[in-house]
Amino acid sequence: MFGLANPQRFMSFTRPLVPVLWVVAVALLLVGIWLSFTAPGDYQQGDTVRIMFVHVPASSLGLMAYSALGISSFFALVFRHPLADAAARAAALPGAAFTLLALVTGSLWGQPMWGTWWVWDARLTSVLVLFLFYLGYMALRSAIDDEARAARAAAILGLVGLINLPIVKFSVDWWNTLHQPASLLREGGTALAPVFLAPLLTMMAAYGALFLAVWLTSIRTEIVRRRVQSIRARMALEA
Repeated sequence: MFGLANPQRFMSFTRPLVPVLWVVAVALLLVGIWLSFTAPGDYQQGDTVRIMFVHVPASSLGLMAYSALGISSFFALVFRHPLADAAARAAALPGAAFTLLALVTGSLWGQPMWGTWWVWDARLTSVLVLFLFYLGYMALRSAIDDEARAARAAAILGLVGLINLPIVKFSVDWWNTLHQPASLLREGGTALAPVFLAPLLTMMAAYGALFLAVWLTSIRTEIVRRRVQSIRARMALEA
């Protein structure tokens, strides 16, 4: 793993891996969508239960992407490694997209279940804060012209945002909230019937493969951008 911290080795290793991830992500998405639409309606929620197959994976990937951003920020800040900084930067946009999708689908699911589009309970509020951390990270990087200073400032913000991850995860256990507790991973096993578990796990695997495909593609693009920028700077000095 640490050998891949070398940009050249990383580019060589991921060159054949990225197309495979894209193919796997598309295939799993197609299977997951088919399973989601062929699953029966819930006896209480009816067809609105299908939102779960989009909402739950999006929520999980929002947390996973920020974990990748935060850990990469740590290595970038402590070890000053440019590849770690590229990884953190590349995780921000897809992570924000997954978190926004979780917020939107959560509102669509909450309206028929709770009778309202939004409540300021612990889970929804902490996920909104997570989304704002993503936006703040991207805005901070864009606001500072000096890339080195922007990377350091954004890395610090990325590390601070890690504090919010356990709050999002355990908010339904720590506070009284409308949001239902965990159904998939909990003591005593899952509460989901197999007919709902299969499409949910398939969609979670699809989202995971999609994130990895987007993330690695973005890191590769960032490495190429920095190489081109370095070549241009060297040519300008020589001229």
